[in-house]
Amino acid sequence: MGIYEELQWRGLIKDVSSPELKDKLNAGGMTFYIGTDPTGDSLHIGHFSSFLISKRLKDAGHHPILLVGGGTGLIGDPKPDAERPMITKEEVDHNFKCLKAQAEKIFGFEVVNNYDWLKNFNIIEWLRDVGKYFNIGYMLNKDIVRRRLDEGITYAEFSYMTIQAYDFLHLYENRNVTLQVAGQDQWGNITAGIELIRKKQNEEVYAFTMPLLTKSDGQKFGKTNGKAIWLDANKTSPYEMYQFFINSEDDKVIDYLKFLTFLSKEEIEELEKSNKENPHLRLAHKALAKEVISFIHGEDAYNTAVKIADTFFKGDIKELSYEELKAGVADLDKTLIESGTPLIDALVEIKACNSKREARDLISGSSISVNGEKITDLNYSLEKKDAFNEELTIIKKGKKYWFAINFK
Repeated sequence: MGIYEELQWRGLIKDVSSPELKDKLNAGGMTFYIGTDPTGDSLHIGHFSSFLISKRLKDAGHHPILLVGGGTGLIGDPKPDAERPMITKEEVDHNFKCLKAQAEKIFGFEVVNNYDWLKNFNIIEWLRDVGKYFNIGYMLNKDIVRRRLDEGITYAEFSYMTIQAYDFLHLYENRNVTLQVAGQDQWGNITAGIELIRKKQNEEVYAFTMPLLTKSDGQKFGKTNGKAIWLDANKTSPYEMYQFFINSEDDKVIDYLKFLTFLSKEEIEELEKSNKENPHLRLAHKALAKEVISFIHGEDAYNTAVKIADTFFKGDIKELSYEELKAGVADLDKTLIESGTPLIDALVEIKACNSKREARDLISGSSISVNGEKITDLNYSLEKKDAFNEELTIIKKGKKYWFAINFK
């Protein structure tokens, strides 16, 4: 397969600006860009699924430029249902620096900031040199704008399209960029850039979009329990990321393998077969976790995540370091109790039991462990001095229910 056919097989092509793009992608040699606005100080797994295509194209002989929009981030891309909250220039600058460092570390590609060229415009120059090339009827017909007209759309949001279009023009004129790649929700902004270059330079440039990676219910991929899966290990630990992928939906895991890994067609088809015939082995899920975590954080981080998971499932948690323990219970609610609280009372307080009677039955039946030790003493109390690092106590109920306690 050429790169175009591979991208199609992986489901990574949604819209294509021209039939000519197929041969151009397969031939190599294009300079392209893909971008995001610095609305946060870390990329998340949704960005990863998009930015990963830059490596696929680079491996096929193309030259990538990653754009983090310090200029467009001050305006905000129109959302389908509401205006994005404005963030300060200081926040945008901070977020840009964080995303630039993160993208360079993970992907190793050049990162540019559109604020560097947008900051020099004044309003008169912008209207004369850029605005006059945009027809209002053309802009109103864009899907995202049309959907917002009834609810209301500000002039700033409405103008965002012209700014992203100018980015394409600037990179074409100054960096010989002839291809833009983005998620499918950016199609209107991308085609505006193609039209601007066609009108100002009488030249043809190209673009294609990728489908948004979603869960079975149509929600965007990359969140669990309402939290984004961040690429920053301080926001989402490799262990939390491991749990996210291991618990991926069975009917979507093959799509995720195609989108998020470099496993070959043959390897993925073999995992698909296993997923259908022996779903309990979760080989596809394990391969997904290994490939993504190793790419983002390194193989050591992946191995540590597996160690934590295996230990909590069937090992002795006392063998884990304190940092590994904290990672293992990061998603659990932490109940704050007094040192010396009787275990029976604590089990009710952390909602491991509905009553003290149930708590006594569980303790007597050897169904409760505290910090890796079975407890059968009905008079046992939880002491701060016995906690891991005198901060964290971990309770296990039965074979699979875990609870975390901190002390006041």
